[in-house]
Amino acid sequence: MAGIFSKIIAGEIPSYKIAEDENYFSFLDINPLTKGHTLVIPKKEVDYIFDLDAGTYSGLMDFSKRVAEAIKKSVECNRISMQVIGLEVPHAHVHLIPIRTMNDFNFSNQKLKLTKEEFEKIAGSITANFK
Repeated sequence: MAGIFSKIIAGEIPSYKIAEDENYFSFLDINPLTKGHTLVIPKKEVDYIFDLDAGTYSGLMDFSKRVAEAIKKSVECNRISMQVIGLEVPHAHVHLIPIRTMNDFNFSNQKLKLTKEEFEKIAGSITANFK
């Protein structure tokens, strides 16, 4: 049975897509720590990031870098933090979080509540800067 991220990739569950290619997919986190908080996943459903084969792992990092560069151009921040925690969904994924301070990527912080319009505006801006 396909997991939630595979269903997002297949379009069975809606998302605020940022970018995709034949192997990777990125979309806004619907419970973001900061505006622009994005998830990047391989399309191949593998639970643990370090169980990815070397090519998929390095491709995920390359794709994540391109997404991070687009976020940095779109969202006011000092840096883009990369977090790999991955216990809540059994599909390898990377969190890209625009930060101003070290506290911005604390997952115990209250999540932002954004409107559909805010998500769409943020996603559109990041997508427009993705190369």
